[in-house]
Amino acid sequence: MLPSSKTLELSTILINRARRAGITVSTAESCTGGMLSACITAIPGSSDVFSYGFITYSNKSKSALLGIDPALINKHSPISKEVAEAMAIGCLRASKAQLAISITGIAGPDGGNEQIPVGTVYIGVAKLNKNDFKPVVYNIRLNIEGGRAHIREEACYTALQEMCDNIK
Repeated sequence: MLPSSKTLELSTILINRARRAGITVSTAESCTGGMLSACITAIPGSSDVFSYGFITYSNKSKSALLGIDPALINKHSPISKEVAEAMAIGCLRASKAQLAISITGIAGPDGGNEQIPVGTVYIGVAKLNKNDFKPVVYNIRLNIEGGRAHIREEACYTALQEMCDNIK
């Protein structure tokens, strides 16, 4: 699936803002499987600011690549605010970027349940605070209606918007 014009537009804004701010950005993706990284790297010049893209589709890869404790995943589920935040922090640490974003969720059509239905997506954001170098971390929960392609596209769009909003 090719990036849409709206995600390409936000990717261009992100790259320009990151370049002006002199920072690098990284991604850690689960349900989007690299789509967010593809949106960013579709823009010429993205290599100036994009440092890493982790595809951590499995729980094992979340632990191996991002350093997430398997007990955290087992306790909260891989589709949770706790895991989204841990993914973003792990991405920030592993990449040495100044801004990292993570996406974890259920794009469907199967895999959902009553507590975590298809379309549930968590986006984690971690950025370095210039004053004390401790990461500022937060998450967003989305409940996206529609098919698999739409859920993944909307997750990427929201993640790009969050990244843009976090670069002043």
